[in-house]
Amino acid sequence: MKTSDKFESYPEYQKLNQLISQLDSNTQPKIVITSQSSQPICQPGKRLGIFSGSFNPITVAHIKMIEEAQRKFQLDEMLLLLAKVNVDKDVFGLPLAGRLLTLNRYAEERKDVSVGISSHGRYIDKVQALNEIYPDMTEFHFIVGYDTLTRIFDPKYYTDIQSELQHLFSQCCFIAANRENVDIETIEQFLAQPTIRPYSRSIKLLILPDFLADVSSTQVRRLISKGQDISHLVPTFITEFL
Repeated sequence: MKTSDKFESYPEYQKLNQLISQLDSNTQPKIVITSQSSQPICQPGKRLGIFSGSFNPITVAHIKMIEEAQRKFQLDEMLLLLAKVNVDKDVFGLPLAGRLLTLNRYAEERKDVSVGISSHGRYIDKVQALNEIYPDMTEFHFIVGYDTLTRIFDPKYYTDIQSELQHLFSQCCFIAANRENVDIETIEQFLAQPTIRPYSRSIKLLILPDFLADVSSTQVRRLISKGQDISHLVPTFITEFL
């Protein structure tokens, strides 16, 4: 059975596919909330954590990053965000609507977690869309792994990198987690580079235990393709979809 076939029996899956088809990356950036927190941010000055990833599939490392970021940085609401247009990745594995469905399932168990999908992939575009749906002066805290952090400073994503980075960091900050073979010292060395140091005050570090830092969606997909056990790498609720 194909992975996508496992979602076909869920009416929500069809609705999510329709929603995705209506998002247009050639128009103004837009974020649609597919699962709303029962305690959403409704007042200015609150802290929103945004975990924007492929979640293909969501893993125990993702969940640990969510929980630790909320606890350490006192985030009032967490938004798990997928993008219809991913800046970098050719996506294999779970279909986009299927990934939204699994994130919605996770959010149902968490009163402070929302789920959404973005028409655009760049962080500067996501911030623009977030400003349309959250109160003024909401603090945006993007949670990223080290690989994503380095891409934020890659000139190939910008027409005027310094101007656009200044605009981005004037509106949000980043929470960067160690991943795989990258330790905190490596991240600190990266942040100390002359072109990146001006933004380092807006980048906070989140330390994951080594056994979680090594967990990735790519690893899960590889084990699935070999018919091997993944129960220790993913939350229980998602196994029915894999």
